[in-house]
Amino acid sequence: MQRREFIILLGGAAAALPITARAQQPPMPVIGWLSSGSRDDDDALRLPPFRLGLNETGYVEGRNVAIEYRRAEDQIERLPALAADLAGRQVSLIVAAGRPDAAVAAKSVTTSIPIVFNNAADPVQLGLVASLNRPGGNVTGITTVSAELEAKRLGLLRELVSSATSIALLVNPTRLGVDAQLAQAQRAARELGLSLHILKASSERDLDAVFVTLAQLRAGALVITADGLFTDRRDQIVRRRQQGWRDQPVKVRSR
Repeated sequence: MQRREFIILLGGAAAALPITARAQQPPMPVIGWLSSGSRDDDDALRLPPFRLGLNETGYVEGRNVAIEYRRAEDQIERLPALAADLAGRQVSLIVAAGRPDAAVAAKSVTTSIPIVFNNAADPVQLGLVASLNRPGGNVTGITTVSAELEAKRLGLLRELVSSATSIALLVNPTRLGVDAQLAQAQRAARELGLSLHILKASSERDLDAVFVTLAQLRAGALVITADGLFTDRRDQIVRRRQQGWRDQPVKVRSR
């Protein structure tokens, strides 16, 4: 072998060494964050405990784990496309945050990427898992099955405000599982002898109109059903209560 050829071969091998070394290092895992809400909602409510949990297991964002954020900004129809984008990037895990629709959208685009949801209504009814004790598939998480509690909430409210015979119930008509919530509440209202008024809000701008209607109804109390929209806007709801709805109790439920 000529000296010149040897030098070229040696130089080529040396140049390839860093590439080979890098290829042997495991890539940084990437978590896909799929949220039905906004960045402000996530920063205030969901991300601090999530990041704390990561840190407790040895993961620090930007150091040994990356997070790809996709948010629907309360435009639920955007969730399927955002979920598909995360699946196309082959993230290691998808966290479905906020409303149940995020988990449903994530499941619709992948059967292999693990999906973790938080508060996905009844995950069995939504088709996310096979059962609560044996989820199966690639989806698992934490949920609050709240429809069955509507009767209990109305009963407690009747005890607290015994003089109230007219009650308003705030629901999100676009929520998955809202029919079960309404059925439970209406059944309980009949049993308790309460007049139940259904108020609906599916976006932030609907809330002011709800309180105008509430003042016109002169309802004795308000029950707010479980929904990510109302949880994310609980400060706005409380402020609106302080600004003018009748001097009557308002029941605000936080997850």
